[in-house]
Amino acid sequence: MPNLRLALCQIDPWVGDLARNSEEVLRWSKRAAASGADLIAFPEMVLTGYPVEDLAFRGSFVEGSRAALVELAARLAAEGLGDVPVVVGYLGRGEPGSRYAGRPQNCAAVLRGGEVVTRFAKHFLPNYGVFDEYRYFVPGDQLTVLRLHGVDVALAICEDIWQEGGRVAATGQAAAGLLLSVNGSPYERDKDDVRLELVRRRAAEAGCPLVYLNMVGAQDELVFDGESMVVAADGELLARGPQFEEALLVLDLELPAAKEDGLPDGTVLADGLRLTRVDLGGAPKERPAEPIAPEVVERLDDEAEVYAALVEGTRAYVRKNGMRSVLIGLSGGIDSALVAAIAVDAIGAENVYGVSMPSRYSSQHSRDDAAELARRTGLHFRTVSIAPMFDAYLGATELTGLAEENLQSRLRGTLLMAISNQEGQIVLAPGNKSELAVGYSTLYGDSVGAYGPIKDVYKTLVFRLARWRNEAAEARGEVPPIPENTIVKPPSAELRPDQKDTDSLPDYDLLDAVLARYVEGDEGRDAIVAAGFPAEVVDRVVRLVDTAEYKRRQYPPGPKVSPKNFGRDRRLPITNRWRQG
Repeated sequence: MPNLRLALCQIDPWVGDLARNSEEVLRWSKRAAASGADLIAFPEMVLTGYPVEDLAFRGSFVEGSRAALVELAARLAAEGLGDVPVVVGYLGRGEPGSRYAGRPQNCAAVLRGGEVVTRFAKHFLPNYGVFDEYRYFVPGDQLTVLRLHGVDVALAICEDIWQEGGRVAATGQAAAGLLLSVNGSPYERDKDDVRLELVRRRAAEAGCPLVYLNMVGAQDELVFDGESMVVAADGELLARGPQFEEALLVLDLELPAAKEDGLPDGTVLADGLRLTRVDLGGAPKERPAEPIAPEVVERLDDEAEVYAALVEGTRAYVRKNGMRSVLIGLSGGIDSALVAAIAVDAIGAENVYGVSMPSRYSSQHSRDDAAELARRTGLHFRTVSIAPMFDAYLGATELTGLAEENLQSRLRGTLLMAISNQEGQIVLAPGNKSELAVGYSTLYGDSVGAYGPIKDVYKTLVFRLARWRNEAAEARGEVPPIPENTIVKPPSAELRPDQKDTDSLPDYDLLDAVLARYVEGDEGRDAIVAAGFPAEVVDRVVRLVDTAEYKRRQYPPGPKVSPKNFGRDRRLPITNRWRQG
């Protein structure tokens, strides 16, 4: 059987930065070529970054992408890499004379010899969850099969392997020896198990090994976790890359020889796809005496995986938006403590600034916990009391109850934004998913900020992540970043004497269980009650969630880690009279 050495470049493209992304493709291609690769591949839309959203409607951007592709092909050849085919994702247009001529497409191309030797567009366009690709793109209608060193390699883009039929079925019909899928698949908890089983199933359906190449990094709310893999036709996992890290995966595969009497170019296959054959030549290669077989990297456990996603999302948001430092209001509570730990891990303690803003109701232990967190992590720390401001407001106007409580939060928000304006740090909002779900946050108070690192993390998971981060530090012989008292004390906003979160909300274990069913599961009130949850609790939670939609719309973005986050995933009308769950 012929041997093919593949080089899979699991990298982090930046949306809109064509020049940088081109440089990265060139740099990683040099590394891949130095390994003796026969075929080099990059993720979906690597030239433009992904997702580009409404940039797809800007003709200048589409043409910039197409021009960058041609220029990249020439540069690869000029750097001595012209003999190795490189698969690159980009933003393209329907070809002249085609059904969708001139309209934007999610494309990939094969570069070789200084030229773009072939192009094709994504066939299946996802239009669910965080995806809106029907809004932006039109589908491709061909199955491209490369013949290289005696092996036929079929090409696909992400959703092409998530749907039944299409390019997977067409690959089997064309009797290709390998199916290569380039992807921009966002992270969410437990998705890695779904992906692996999907890739195994599709490899069996295609009747050949399947290469799943995914990007890493983050873009606004989406985090990309990599974990590229290669699976044999019988389901054996041959290789798997790391999560949340750029990596070069190189491996030798023995693959079936291309059939000389195979289906001819132009044959119509499954879903009406037209077979497009591209012969890149090259004599069949024998398996080397010492083949490259990369390890199957072990996955992270659940808390480590989620924490890594939060760190990656925060790091990318800060760096890709040209910012250097962040500002966090440190209350001594667990939410701001976890956000601070994430920020320190993402961009370094020297770039993280914390402010304690005590009021007349702030306990001494909370002030001490905030200072101790700063000492443990090494972040910059100061204390600015809001008591004089609070007294001035109360002296000017009569406020009581909730209005008085929320005033403290809004004073803190105003102070944070003032420091941000003065010193140039961006504010990180500390709200968690449980609070956002039920509206337990103050508009223009604790909701202010440019980014919310734990926006998609339920409170119960916040506690688990804090414990995990401390245990991870201890295992490395480091000082745990989060004070133990911050973790064990009852959560409180401390906006009135002896206040506890449970004064206003159900216990978080119960609350989060109901929220998971109502938010992620889209279960109605009756179904949740039928599952054994107290009717009075369910009624209250459902009412709180429904009436807080206007608040959530005004909350900053944050990394998506759940199957359904507030923002890109869950889109309910603010003005809404449906009140039955």
